[in-house]
Amino acid sequence: MPRREPYSRVLKQGQERPEHVRGQGDVVFKVLQCLAAECQAWIAVRRNDVLPGFRIRCGSCSYEIRDGEGTRFFDYDLLVEGQVVESAEFVVDHAEYVHGAPDYKYCLLCYTMKPLDAFGRHGSRPQSGRQGECTSCKTAYNRIKNKTRIADQHREASERRRLLGLLGSDTPRVNRAEIRRKFGYKCFSCDTATNEQNEAIDHTLPARLLWPLTTENATLLCTTCNGQKGARWPSEFYKEQHLRRLAVLTAIPYELLIGKPVVNDEAVAMIQEDPDSFLAGWIHRPNELRTLRRLVKEVAGVDIFENATTVPGYID
Repeated sequence: MPRREPYSRVLKQGQERPEHVRGQGDVVFKVLQCLAAECQAWIAVRRNDVLPGFRIRCGSCSYEIRDGEGTRFFDYDLLVEGQVVESAEFVVDHAEYVHGAPDYKYCLLCYTMKPLDAFGRHGSRPQSGRQGECTSCKTAYNRIKNKTRIADQHREASERRRLLGLLGSDTPRVNRAEIRRKFGYKCFSCDTATNEQNEAIDHTLPARLLWPLTTENATLLCTTCNGQKGARWPSEFYKEQHLRRLAVLTAIPYELLIGKPVVNDEAVAMIQEDPDSFLAGWIHRPNELRTLRRLVKEVAGVDIFENATTVPGYID
């Protein structure tokens, strides 16, 4: 099936990307301060250029930070019960200093260099693994695009969520106000204050793996973090300290959150009880049915339509 045209586009006018930023959207830099005592200059060096034998020269004072060398800051005596047991120099090893420096990259919208954590994850970018735009710029940009989401798009997205999450009439409606209150009106991932324009109710456990959304198990995210998390399993997106908090807030077992992606066995069993009715109910969404069948086979090793009377070939 050909890819559908996007609902909206933003035609940028007057954007002139500075020369030093062009082509740098996926380049990671090590950012460090010169080690010369009286120098306050900061140095940015490409992470891929920090190779064995590196030499990094400060553009302000010409001091060099070299692999295999160090910078002496003072001499010291180590005393134990008043006796000197060691006399030596306090030296900062250059290799440890450079490799331990934080990673930065340029934002392609505001042209500033920011820490990698200021950018959303993006698996297709091989060097940085991060998006080209920082999260604050991405949020502002998405506010522009989201103004054009139309009713048909909302209905289609809702129907697809019902299919993949099995959100039928037996599933209670989520209480958005209760979810917002529980998460303190802040994005659980980045701690940004949220409102109706920049927040999303996230399927903590992905709908594509047949986990339903309820008031109890939902997570409040900003729209940027929600887009970054997508359909990933919690352990693939959050750090361990986040997962511990999430287990408390959502009542989802910590062992489930921190583990590998799993399919909701109850949902699979529900389909297998009457696969013919399930097929008839969703045959107007063949692409989703095909994706669902393949995904459950891949993750759980189960063919949800194995006992169906007839399965159209295009659902294979």
